[in-house]
Amino acid sequence: MLVGVLALQGDFAKHEDMLRSLGIQVCQVRTPQELEGCDALIIPGGESTVMLRQLDFIKMKEALQDFAQERPLFGTCAGLILMSSSVQLSTMKPLGLLDITVERNAYGRQVESFQASVGLHLASGHDKIFHAFFIRAPRIRANGEEVKVLASYQGEPILVRQGHLLGASFHPELTGDPTIHQYFLEMVREKKRA
Repeated sequence: MLVGVLALQGDFAKHEDMLRSLGIQVCQVRTPQELEGCDALIIPGGESTVMLRQLDFIKMKEALQDFAQERPLFGTCAGLILMSSSVQLSTMKPLGLLDITVERNAYGRQVESFQASVGLHLASGHDKIFHAFFIRAPRIRANGEEVKVLASYQGEPILVRQGHLLGASFHPELTGDPTIHQYFLEMVREKKRA
């Protein structure tokens, strides 16, 4: 299994470290050609408008949309914003992969970053408490019927899945807890077996 991490901007190195700690082969993805050999891709946190401009500049937006039709994607924070269908109060045109509407920086600015213990509901009967880091995090303001909510904070979705696509409004890579990455890797294995 080869998992790519979009390495244009943001905290991609932390995702790489987490994947390597799980024994997964990782590659940095900066071009459509580097994407081709990957079984899955993680879009990290960072500055969503900067990342979207870079994707447009290197003509990678369409390649990501095509990739997501067949292979798993996991977006965290800015990655979730890029994967969304629409962004409130913004002219941004995201990738339209997850049937969600998000609001950027809705939990506050950088200085208002925080940690919270949240319940993960990844499998029936296997709930777990996870310590989530929210850094200029987006809020999921609406989600379609096919979107499954795997975790919530104060009654709002913060971890969602739609088919082989996964999105988190927080930063699971900043913890020492690999639970969410392991869940994504199982999604990748399921997709490869299908």
